[in-house]
Amino acid sequence: MKILLTNDDGYQAENINYLYKELIKDHDVWMIAPKNNCSGMSAAISFLKETEIEKIDERIYSVDGTPADCSYFGLLGMVDFEFDIVISGINHGANIGNDVLYSGTVGAAVGGRKLKYPPIALSVASYDCKDVSYIAKKSVEIIKLIINSSKGYEGKVFNVNLPDINENEFKGIKITTLAKRGIPSKPLVVESSKNIKKYRYNLSGTPVHEECLTDSEAVKDGYVSISILDYDLDNNDLIENFKKFL
Repeated sequence: MKILLTNDDGYQAENINYLYKELIKDHDVWMIAPKNNCSGMSAAISFLKETEIEKIDERIYSVDGTPADCSYFGLLGMVDFEFDIVISGINHGANIGNDVLYSGTVGAAVGGRKLKYPPIALSVASYDCKDVSYIAKKSVEIIKLIINSSKGYEGKVFNVNLPDINENEFKGIKITTLAKRGIPSKPLVVESSKNIKKYRYNLSGTPVHEECLTDSEAVKDGYVSISILDYDLDNNDLIENFKKFL
């Protein structure tokens, strides 16, 4: 299988390199990832500038742009064949609930919706895994599971979040909905002068408890969460219903 592997933490990030080493054992893998950390970029593209791409190794490329740029150039300009799937991650830190709206990990995966297999975004709920080797191997198992069950999910994106666990702590996999978050914390003022203030983002809102099983609750309880994201931008039922008002 031909895999375009990308992320938003950069091509030198530990997690993507562990995953790359696991995937190349059985697949034709091209790592096309950002030169720098691009967390929070969502599906933004570098439309107003030229993008520099550097060949680091035989099938490893550094892109001086966004995660979505990596998918765009990788899928449409860098090779003379079609990839079977886009895999994005393993992200350092979870991407749960509303996070998927601005996640660079998910944003990079979205570009692969028209390929043979639906794209997969992978994240782990830690910035410093206790056993990154195990997380990478478990991710490969989950990738195989999704690929073997992907018929009928064309155009969708699989968002996978793993808890920070080792092999002995694995409990299982839960299919989840996206958690809803409360109001985010106010921005932090980091510098202030007479006319200018500099701000930084603060913590996201705390996940709200719901009756259905959410990705946040599953990961908190030690389970791997798989959520299915639908990026169909049209809803025919809503369109037809609204016509009644015209």
